[in-house]
Amino acid sequence: MSTPSIQLYTSRTPNGVKISILLEELGLPYEITDIDISKNTQKEPWFFDINPNGRIPALTDTFEDGEKINLWESGCIMQYLVERYDTEHKLSYPRGTRLAWEVNNWLFFQNAGVGPMQGQANHFTRYAPERIEYGVNRYQNETRRLYRVLNTHLEKSTSGYLVGDKATIADFAHYGWVSSASWAGVEINEFPALKAWKEKMTARPGVQKGKLIPEPIEKDTRTDEEIAKANSEWILAGMKADAKK
Repeated sequence: MSTPSIQLYTSRTPNGVKISILLEELGLPYEITDIDISKNTQKEPWFFDINPNGRIPALTDTFEDGEKINLWESGCIMQYLVERYDTEHKLSYPRGTRLAWEVNNWLFFQNAGVGPMQGQANHFTRYAPERIEYGVNRYQNETRRLYRVLNTHLEKSTSGYLVGDKATIADFAHYGWVSSASWAGVEINEFPALKAWKEKMTARPGVQKGKLIPEPIEKDTRTDEEIAKANSEWILAGMKADAKK
């Protein structure tokens, strides 16, 4: 296995912790650059050189040709890390096998479904300048629908994981989102098998460590309402700035 020289650019969000959790689970050395998205650090020119989309997470590594490689979609980063460094397939299945394709099913399900829909549920529930019931109901209900898909699948799982007999990037991709279901106004107790999966995942040492990266400088003592209000201010300012470009 090649020696990694990984730099992770991240923030403690559902998408950010996917990668820190996976790195901890793989036992790979890495350096952290804490991206303060509330200050639009991800919109600075130096970061656009790494991720032209101006979002976290992003990751750089020395590729097999000796040159730096920039990776900046969370699903792509996860696939890269297991394909290059999980040579013993502790958290993956051999490329091209049936189980490897099943992992991809659930990885893309999260990237294209759970993340975007729950993200919109977060926005309309917590950050929109006015409460629009249609938007709240639309995205909360779609998140619940996707959770029901996960719950039904996990009811049939003999291992408690999404694919096969072990945790894979399919599980790690979902963890941060499912763990923050309440922020989107979704009650996890509606989905017993999914709740049991979340508890099983939370018990893993790599998950426990990775979900707290980057470590907060100080404990946040604000209420949920205060956090939502503060986040709403910079989110709406960012939307306004993006609309002018």
